Amino acid sequence: MKTIPRGVWQMSLAMLISGSIGAFVLLSGLPVIDVVFWRCLFGAGALFLVIRYGNHPFKSLSYPVLLLAILGGVALVINWLLLFAAYSRISMGLATVVYNTQPFMLVLMSMLLGERVSLVKWGWLLVAFSGVVLLLLSELHHPDAQWLTGIAMALGAAFFYAVTALITRHLKPLPPQHIALIQVLTGTVMLLPMAHLPTFSGAFPWGILLTLGIVHTGLMYQLLYGALQQLPTPLIGSLSFIYPLVAIVVDAVLFGHTLSFVQMFGGGFILLAAAGNNLGWGERSNAAVTHTTRQS
Repeated sequence: MKTIPRGVWQMSLAMLISGSIGAFVLLSGLPVIDVVFWRCLFGAGALFLVIRYGNHPFKSLSYPVLLLAILGGVALVINWLLLFAAYSRISMGLATVVYNTQPFMLVLMSMLLGERVSLVKWGWLLVAFSGVVLLLLSELHHPDAQWLTGIAMALGAAFFYAVTALITRHLKPLPPQHIALIQVLTGTVMLLPMAHLPTFSGAFPWGILLTLGIVHTGLMYQLLYGALQQLPTPLIGSLSFIYPLVAIVVDAVLFGHTLSFVQMFGGGFILLAAAGNNLGWGERSNAAVTHTTRQS
């Protein structure tokens, strides 16, 4: 029980860091591909040091496990690309709320793979779907192609993060820090041919990019994984909602973006459904509830 207070502050800090990532992405002023590339590169360096000098020794991997981890990395990088691109088309807060549909993407994928889905989870899925519909209805009086594209990108990001989570389920023998390192190394190699390298002829946001790599990737992953090892699932689920709330507040304070009443109502439906799904509200069984932490 002594580890719970430590896990709480680790999880809380990890979610606070996650909630601010959109601001750094927007403030960088760089194309999304460049932001993700530098995040992967600097994040790989930070995670390598964490593994090398922490209590996480490197282990040999079989080719199937390595290939699966790389595929998870591809999905995670596509998730980042779509989510970061959504920030400039809708708003950071709204994109983050829509992104919280990812637990239901995972439920549907698990169902297609033969996992039994309870009626309660179907109910929460319907609530989340209703929230998305409300968000879409909020713009029907003046349809905006860019707004709709942003919503589609946020939903696509949720889908690809669910793919990453599904793959990660099959990598349990591999320490999570190692999984994260393989994922960001995959992203670095994947995006290198498309990234624009700095010319050093003008200002370049090195400070922002280093923060995204070291703080929002290396430090955040370390805090998150440390918390996951110490906290019970219901507490993890509760603290995870710091992330979207921080994103909404940061978006309002820094960029002046606020949700309309209908959007707040729809977003509330999505977050309520995610809470019910993650915390097992309505489930008869007292067994541990499977929880997928939302990482950005």
